[in-house]
Amino acid sequence: MGPTLDFLTLLPYVGQLFKGLATTVTLTVVTTLTGLLLAVAVAYLRAHAQPWVRWGLGGYVELTRNTPFIVQLFFIFFGLPGLGIKIDAITAAFIAMTLNLAAYSAEILRAGISATAKGQLEAGRALGMTTLQSYRHVVLVPAFARVYPALISQSIIVMLGSAVVSQISVFDLTYAANFIQSRNFRSFEVYLLITLIYLLLAFGMRRSFMLVGKRVFAYQQGEQR
Repeated sequence: MGPTLDFLTLLPYVGQLFKGLATTVTLTVVTTLTGLLLAVAVAYLRAHAQPWVRWGLGGYVELTRNTPFIVQLFFIFFGLPGLGIKIDAITAAFIAMTLNLAAYSAEILRAGISATAKGQLEAGRALGMTTLQSYRHVVLVPAFARVYPALISQSIIVMLGSAVVSQISVFDLTYAANFIQSRNFRSFEVYLLITLIYLLLAFGMRRSFMLVGKRVFAYQQGEQR
């Protein structure tokens, strides 16, 4: 007789599951907002700042994109204390996720910005806009509309990658799963449930972002028609 599934054994741990889910959702929401804002700043500075600033930001982007996220997380949480900079686990997770999302999103934005005709930027300046105003209204908003699906996918990737923050004892969804499994030894049921929750989070994020995008960029779609 084969093994039997018993999801009822998870009921005593519903509180831990909700605690882990709340942490994962909070991490995702905050780092998505801060990461995208930082990405906009990085993309702007790489196009308009002094050469040494562009070089430094380029180094940050390449370093982030070419090293594992878990190594970045460990460096912030375990490495920085060696320099006397002590950061608690949840703050380290926020910083690592924000920097990671910003680096990838900045490159995605650069691709969208490069598709903007230079004549449009010059037209904005001819209308009396400052460089910052032209960048915001003529370049940035249309660029966001072009690369919005890619930004959604990158945000979801960072959300899924947040599972590794459990390695520094952040009580997220994966940490909750590990905790429950260590108590009831029902590995299959626990990790199947966590897999489904992550799947629902990913679908929910994509759907929510798409609804927001339809409202925010509606006029862009109208212009394209």
